[in-house]
Amino acid sequence: MKENLKNSISNYFSNGPKVVMIFMLVLMSATLVISATRKTVTVSIDGKEINITTFRRTFKTALEANDIAVGPKDKTTPSLDTRVNKKDKIYIKRAVNVEVAVDGKDLNIQTAEDNIEKMLDAERIDVADYDKVVPSVKEPITEGLKVSVTRVEAKMIKETKTLDYATVIKNDDNSEKGNTKVLQDGEQGEKVVATRVIYENGKEISRQVVNETVTKQPVQKVVAVGTLSSYTPSRGSTKILYNKSMRVKATAYSAGYEDTGKNPGDPGYERTATGTIAKRNPNGYSTIAVDPSVIPLGTKLYVEGYGYAIAEDTGGAIKGNIIDVYFSAGSQVNNWGVRWVNIYFVR
Repeated sequence: MKENLKNSISNYFSNGPKVVMIFMLVLMSATLVISATRKTVTVSIDGKEINITTFRRTFKTALEANDIAVGPKDKTTPSLDTRVNKKDKIYIKRAVNVEVAVDGKDLNIQTAEDNIEKMLDAERIDVADYDKVVPSVKEPITEGLKVSVTRVEAKMIKETKTLDYATVIKNDDNSEKGNTKVLQDGEQGEKVVATRVIYENGKEISRQVVNETVTKQPVQKVVAVGTLSSYTPSRGSTKILYNKSMRVKATAYSAGYEDTGKNPGDPGYERTATGTIAKRNPNGYSTIAVDPSVIPLGTKLYVEGYGYAIAEDTGGAIKGNIIDVYFSAGSQVNNWGVRWVNIYFVR
C-alpha cells in the first residue's frame, strides 16, 4: 500500500510540467478563439454613433444582444442579415410619423424614407401625372409631417348645342310702314362643343371650351318691312302709299292756243316734252308739267285735289317747286286757278 502511494506521487511529479503545459495551451487557444470572435461594431442611429462589442454573427443578433431595437419601418444599411466583421458600421434610420390625406382617408404612416416621393412609392400610394401633392414630392420627411394628395382628373365632354339664326330686315318699297312679311323662315343650326372639365377629388373646379365644330349652319330669317307712308284723300277713298311728299304751287294748262300758242293741226299740238300726248284721265294718270331738276320726268305722283299724275311735260314758267296740271278744257283750267297743294310720290 505504501509502495503504491509512493509510486503515484512519484508519477505525478514526474508528469506535472506536461499537465501545466497542456492547460496553458488550452487557455491560449480559448483566448485566441474569444479574441477572434469578439468584434467591435459602430452603430449610427440617426447620425449619432455608439460602439458595441459583440460575439454574434449577424447585425440582427448583435443589436438584439445589445438591446438596440429596430422597428419594422426603420431602415438599416447594410441589412440586418449581413454578417458582422470587425470594425463594421451599421446605419439605422428611425421611422417617423407622417400623416397622409388621400382618397378621402387620413393615414398615419411610419416611414424612414428620404422624401415624400419615396415614401409614397414605398407605401404603394399611386400618384398620377396630374395629381397634386402638398408639400412637394421632394420635401424631406420629418416627424409629424402632413401630406395631402389631391386626385386631379381631366375629362373631355362633348355637347351638341343650338346656333340661333339671324334675322335680316329688308325694306319693302311697295308696302306701307308697319307692314311686315316673312320672306324666309329662320332655322337653328347646331354645333358640337368640346369642353375640358377638371375635377379635384371628384369635385369640378374648372371647365374650358377647347373646340367648337359647326355641324349644321343656321338659316337666317328674312323679313320685309314696309317703307311707304300713307295718305287718304277723303273719307272712304282708297289709301295712297307714297315714299315722299312735297308742297308745291300748282297752276293749270290745256293744249289750247292761250296756254301753248298752238292750234289744232299745228306741229306738236298736244305733244308733251317727252313726246307723249297730253291727257287728263280721272281714272288713271294725267299729264303734268314739272321742273325736271326738282321732279324727274316720268315720276308718278298723286296731286292733292287733282288725282294721279305723271311728270311728262315742262314749261318755261315752271321753275322750282311749281307744277302745271293738264286739263282738256280751258274752263277747267280757269276753275283750277292757282293753288298750293301737297303732292305725293307714288310707286
